[in-house]
Amino acid sequence: MSYGRPPLTLLTDFGLQDAYVGVMKGVIAGINPDVRVVDLTHQIPPQDIAAARFNLLNSVPYFPQGTVHVVVVDPGVGGTRRAIALRTPRHVFVGPDNGVFSGIAAQETVLAAIELTNSTYWCTPKPSATFHGRDIFAAVGAHLTLGVAMDALGRAIAPDSLVQLPLHTCQSNGATLHGGIQYIDHFGNLITNIPADLVPPSTWHITLGDLTLPRNTT
Repeated sequence: MSYGRPPLTLLTDFGLQDAYVGVMKGVIAGINPDVRVVDLTHQIPPQDIAAARFNLLNSVPYFPQGTVHVVVVDPGVGGTRRAIALRTPRHVFVGPDNGVFSGIAAQETVLAAIELTNSTYWCTPKPSATFHGRDIFAAVGAHLTLGVAMDALGRAIAPDSLVQLPLHTCQSNGATLHGGIQYIDHFGNLITNIPADLVPPSTWHITLGDLTLPRNTT
């Protein structure tokens, strides 16, 4: 097994109680038994596209060039939403076109976007209406780790046609920064969209509605 090659990551809302994650890994191993699979997380709240976008966006910078990221948080599975693959200067992304990649598209240049229409690279030509993670995304991701060309996977689509989720940014009006909570992690930490370099080192406090919280460093 060659660990010198870029890995394939999985990010889903499947949890760990059921066999769904294991089945996806079985599909991947059947196509490329040498690829290293990294579990980013499978504990995204069910169907929470924004949480998946946040976790993906904050994980990607730590992976080597050429990594394939497979994301399956897919409340529209079996409907009209597109199955897609994207290529940026450093990474490749596979998953549903539902806004989960909108953070990536906002921060990186999308060099190619493909709608996954070529069933040659699927697990089955007749995918389940409820498990595209197994039948399409895992299989396509595994083929990409073998060097299959993006344009072989389907038809090119315009990057600006991808579904976007609003990206709320921090606003400043001088002495006050206005931001929002992007994510609550396993420890209960409230992660905001306020960049640390905008927060002054002097005394400051946080206002949440009628609640005022003083500065406290832990």
